[in-house]
Amino acid sequence: MKIAVLPGDGIGTEITVQAVRVLKALGLPMELEEAPVGGAAYDQLGHPLPESTLKLAKDADAILFGAVGGWQYDKLERSLRPEQAVLGLRKHLGLFANLRPSIVYPELVNASTLKPEVVSGLDILILRELTGDIYFGQPRGIRVATEGPFAGQREGFDTMRYTEGEIRRIMHVGFAAARKRGKKLCSVDKANVLETMQLWKEVAAEVAKEYPDVEYSSMYIDNAAMQLVRNPKQFDVIVTGNMFGDILSDEASMLTGSIGMQPSASLNDSKKGLYEPIHGSAPDIAGKDLANPLGTILSAAMLLRYSFDAEEAAVKIESAVRKVLKDGLRTGDIYETGTTKVGTKQMGDAVLKAL
Repeated sequence: MKIAVLPGDGIGTEITVQAVRVLKALGLPMELEEAPVGGAAYDQLGHPLPESTLKLAKDADAILFGAVGGWQYDKLERSLRPEQAVLGLRKHLGLFANLRPSIVYPELVNASTLKPEVVSGLDILILRELTGDIYFGQPRGIRVATEGPFAGQREGFDTMRYTEGEIRRIMHVGFAAARKRGKKLCSVDKANVLETMQLWKEVAAEVAKEYPDVEYSSMYIDNAAMQLVRNPKQFDVIVTGNMFGDILSDEASMLTGSIGMQPSASLNDSKKGLYEPIHGSAPDIAGKDLANPLGTILSAAMLLRYSFDAEEAAVKIESAVRKVLKDGLRTGDIYETGTTKVGTKQMGDAVLKAL
């Protein structure tokens, strides 16, 4: 197994180290090679996604990713900002399917801001299409408005676009996942306002007919956002576009108690994937041994499961995480009275011991 390790910026370096320790402890045949990405790559090589890093990512079987970004890069032109590295990797590697599970561990029920009876036992999967929508649609930019009440002023514009093939592709991934879970799938759109989403809704309904064993429903994004905090356990698999998926998955992360617990997998057609926690680089706590590494460690478990079909090893990691939580160890983001607060490295040590 050849794995590219791209720690990135801020807490990315701290949390990735712990996930790498866990992977190495499994004793599996693997080769790990590290490279700079994001702001760190810009500082060293003048670009957030240097050719050398991109080549490593292309040559690897899977990518373990930390986080990118920092306040010091906010004034760079957009093409040089750290976040462009993530978008570039998605585009160059064809990573169109983003899987974001949201699981409420019994030990963390009280860490959620919602009532225990609302989130207890929650286990949902949000599937976000990752290479389309307004993130990549053309044309886009900033220009001078030529009409309307604000003509002559600057206006920003982006284009929401989806082809039928892109929608079918992500829907098939969603229905295949639902078949292995609770056999329910909800497609989320805004078809009552957006033409792009009208096409999305039509194609989703067509694909649903190929999976008669899966209960299919559709929901508008505004209602879905509300239902996710009102009655989240009504969902099993949610499939939606790039922008809506970005928002809903972050909302769902707080149902579990902390965004620091959330892993993710971004896959292409050949099961090559980029695996990362869904949180950012958190520069305010970087270097202070405060970050929660569990989202990254659980991402490593997803890496083994989806890119290498190493289910037994993936389960070992997930079981170790559950053991640590059961033992009462908590980083600051999930700490509550009666538990033991630990730092990033201590949490990594505990997972290794449980493993």
